[in-house]
Formats: sequence, C-alpha cells, structure tokens
Amino acid sequence: MQSYLPIVFVVLIVGLGIWLRTRRGKKPIKGKGYRILIPIGVMLVGMPWGLYQLTHIPGKTFHMPAVWELLIAIVLGVIFGTVMLKQTEYERREDGLIYSKPNRNLKFILIAIILIRLVLTQYFKAIDVVELSVLMMCMGVLYVGIWRIGSYIKFSRTISST
Repeated sequence: MQSYLPIVFVVLIVGLGIWLRTRRGKKPIKGKGYRILIPIGVMLVGMPWGLYQLTHIPGKTFHMPAVWELLIAIVLGVIFGTVMLKQTEYERREDGLIYSKPNRNLKFILIAIILIRLVLTQYFKAIDVVELSVLMMCMGVLYVGIWRIGSYIKFSRTISST
C-alpha cells in the first residue's frame, strides 16, 4: 500500500493540473500576470526544504549525484521546459482581456513528461534514492522555471502589444 501512495499522489497532482489548465482558458488572466510565476516561488521554497530533508535521513549519508547525472537532468529539464513553453500561448480577445490560448496537445505533453519521469525513475532504480530525488528535483525546477518564466515573458509581450 505504501508504494502506491506516491503514484496516487502524482496522478492526483497531474489530474488537478490538467483540470486547472482546461478551466484557465475560459477565464481572463488578471493583473500583470504575476500569478504565472507562483509555481516558481513554491519550488524555490520547496526545493531547499526537500534537500534539507534528504540530508537528514537516519542511516543514510547524503552525497550529490555525479556531474554527468546532473548534466543529463539539466538537459532533460531544459528540453521539457522548452516543449511546455512552445505549447503555451496567450491572446487578447474582443473584450480586451488576455486569455490563455486553448491547446489540446498541452495535457498530452504534460502526461508524457510525467510518464517519462516515472519511467526514468524505474530505469534508474539502481541509483540511490537520495541521488535520484536530487536529480528529479533539479529537472523539475528547471523545466517549471523555464516554462513559467517564458510564459510570463510571452504574457508581458501580449500586454504590451496593445
């Protein structure tokens, strides 16, 4: 039962993300778009907390992954972030407000990224849990960071193109 808990949690988070993304296209983006950057703030708080927790696991010594493993995580994070960013667009509608453009592929890309991460996790089971967690955190922070900062820039360009 305990081994299924993380999978159920991931499925719930992905489902919530897809549900929110589909609803978001029907409502205008309020203000100057700073809400787009909220996930980065959450991750900037969550990653150090997660790393702190990983360094204090009883009976385990903390050590960083190898440089080549970090480079692979960085490259995958950049690729995932770039793919997500290319799928995110904004438009100004007749009412003068800015909306997220509907994109049918975005939910499939999001599911594919999560599945790729799960497959990589299963493939690299030989790697220490602590190392794997650090790699997944680095990859996640990078792709969410690239996606959200790029989305904010796209949103700002849409505002200024009045």
